[in-house]
Amino acid sequence: MPAKSAAQQKAAGAALSAKRGDTPKRRLKGASRSMMSMSEKELEEMASTKHRGKPEHVKP
Repeated sequence: MPAKSAAQQKAAGAALSAKRGDTPKRRLKGASRSMMSMSEKELEEMASTKHRGKPEHVKP
């Protein structure tokens, strides 16, 4: 599942870093904290989405 915005991609990258143990989980905030329930593979797919053409935020 690819990221729909740059902010979502950044949050996935932060959650992936915490899941791998590179970053302490207590430093996560907001969306990245809620993404911790996703699998490592799902986070990798979301974080590796191309930047080009992605808006910073998507309005609901």
